[in-house]
Amino acid sequence: MAKQKTVFICQSCGAQSPKWVGKCNSCNAWNSFEEEIVQATSSGAKSTTYISSQKPVALHSVQAHSVERIDTHIHELNQVMGGGIVPGSVILLGGEPGIGKSTLLLQVAVELQKNVLYVSGEESAQQIFLRAKRLNIAASNCMVYTETNVAAIVEQIRELKPELVIIDSVQTLRHPDIDSAPGSISQIRETSNILIEIAKQTHIPIMLIGHINKEGSIAGPKILEHMVDVVLQFEGDMHNIYRILRSHKNRFGATSEIGIFEMQQSGLREVLNPSEMLLSGNPEQLSGVAIAAAMEGMRPFLVEVQALVSTAAYGTPQRSVTGYDARRLNMLLAVIEKRLGVKIYTKDVFLNIAGGIKIQDTALDMAVVAAILSSIFDFYIPAQYCFAGEVGLTGEVRSVSHIEKRVKESLKLGMKKIFIPKSDSAPHSSNVEQCARIDSTFRALFQKANRE
Repeated sequence: MAKQKTVFICQSCGAQSPKWVGKCNSCNAWNSFEEEIVQATSSGAKSTTYISSQKPVALHSVQAHSVERIDTHIHELNQVMGGGIVPGSVILLGGEPGIGKSTLLLQVAVELQKNVLYVSGEESAQQIFLRAKRLNIAASNCMVYTETNVAAIVEQIRELKPELVIIDSVQTLRHPDIDSAPGSISQIRETSNILIEIAKQTHIPIMLIGHINKEGSIAGPKILEHMVDVVLQFEGDMHNIYRILRSHKNRFGATSEIGIFEMQQSGLREVLNPSEMLLSGNPEQLSGVAIAAAMEGMRPFLVEVQALVSTAAYGTPQRSVTGYDARRLNMLLAVIEKRLGVKIYTKDVFLNIAGGIKIQDTALDMAVVAAILSSIFDFYIPAQYCFAGEVGLTGEVRSVSHIEKRVKESLKLGMKKIFIPKSDSAPHSSNVEQCARIDSTFRALFQKANRE
């Protein structure tokens, strides 16, 4: 007879311990160990020899077959996944609560115009119907199945043979043979293995919605992200209308693409040209505003950088940042004070990236410096001026990637002057201004702006 034994498993990282401990030695999480029952083989059981029918083949002799992707009819989603959904693939979508994960996949189920099985372990069929009614969509081809037992879900997949399966969410699934709560490490690992196996056997793509923890990573074992074919992350500020869909892993395409959506009352709307929506144009000619040519993945777009510098009302000056790296702002403030001789240590500095999006591109450095100097000296930077360049500690303007795409996007939106790093490979145009150092660049810029 097989023996049963219990082990304690960390619900944060999956580490095991024969007894309960307060702190996990692997991930340093407190009170994360829970007792789970595992099945052990009897001491008299003999190991069996596995003989595989597969034989090694030479790489050059492998015959590749072209795979026809499934068009989701959502351009931004197709672009992130490399052209559409690959049959038999497993896609994991994570994001903050209420960010729009279920809304996006419900729209996919409708736009796909194919037989879709929507499995929900969090909402009832009535709730899903009310959400579809609110979004003003009619999904005659979408079948709703409210179940958490993975065995029953697999049975319905084999019986109905849908062309796409959506699971909302993987943390609600349970395996009847595992004595632990849904969402635990063991449940997520086993149920995910079963779904991946059925996807490969039937060539039916499965899209999984995953919860995230307070650190922002997908909850559950890290092996879940290794097992699936595509990992997508839905980002954005719940108090803002824009959402960014990033690809963290893609076995069938590049991971450098992003998709941009706008959350509306009627659901998520694609933003095909984000530059026009993120720019206000500054019609009142206010100081403290500069335009930057940023890159997210392989997509260039222009963003508006806003800065406000004022005298500190208290002893310690404030440094408030929204949508930008606070540590990089402190570095740029030190460069401004050291290389330009502008005293900022007694002033409050507030920086904001308009639109509520987060940008980590170092090419925003020149625009950040320009916006701060514009606010300090109360100089207006023309709305047709654009910046793209990284600022070094010595005050030099360093080169950035994809400068041709940035310049092309700026010219397309009517920019009359684009400030870029000095380089032999820089595009030659009367609208392009090559910069070597920030002191000479901004001295000439503000003198010209003052004359205008």
